[in-house]
Amino acid sequence: MMARLASSLAFVAALALAGTAAAQDAAPDAEEAPPPSPPGDTLSLGEEIPGGDEEGEAYLADTFGEWELRCIRMPDGSDPCQLYQLLQDEEGNSVAEISMFGLPPGGEAAAGATIITPLETLLTQQITLRVDSGQAKRYPFTWCAVIGCIARIGFTAAEVEAFRRGNVVRMSIVPVAAPDQTVSLDISLIGFTAGFAAMNEANAVAE
Repeated sequence: MMARLASSLAFVAALALAGTAAAQDAAPDAEEAPPPSPPGDTLSLGEEIPGGDEEGEAYLADTFGEWELRCIRMPDGSDPCQLYQLLQDEEGNSVAEISMFGLPPGGEAAAGATIITPLETLLTQQITLRVDSGQAKRYPFTWCAVIGCIARIGFTAAEVEAFRRGNVVRMSIVPVAAPDQTVSLDISLIGFTAGFAAMNEANAVAE
């Protein structure tokens, strides 16, 4: 019995040694030299991706107080510009935004504006604007999109002048979830006079 067991152990040991030898024969030589480096003319040096000057790209041209002069890059260099202001509530949350643009002389409106409010705005209550303690005026919404509800409104020359002389425009909207409440936002007029003049000059619109 012992002789048979010893013979089996010897056979297993022989198999293990044979396997080790085969693995050593199959393994690459540790001393083998690495493959030669490819020539330099076959290496990619990358390709620059143009950016910052693409047509149709919006960019910040200047800042006037609380207003930003934002423009769109055009191929002929005639970049249209608008005055932009982000409106926040008393807690600093971004709620709405306004973009203003000048209009050619001769029309009833001397300037136009696009106001965007949240989708949860009660459209039937419209938008109310009041410059300082002046007369309040109501404006309807035009349509709603993914970005929010949009009102396209116009200002007379007298109203633009009130913007120049004023300190703040109080904007009021009503939320759908609370139709008995009003959300008031301040549109600062700090920097408006200089910004409006710069915008008209950029757009070549006479005041």
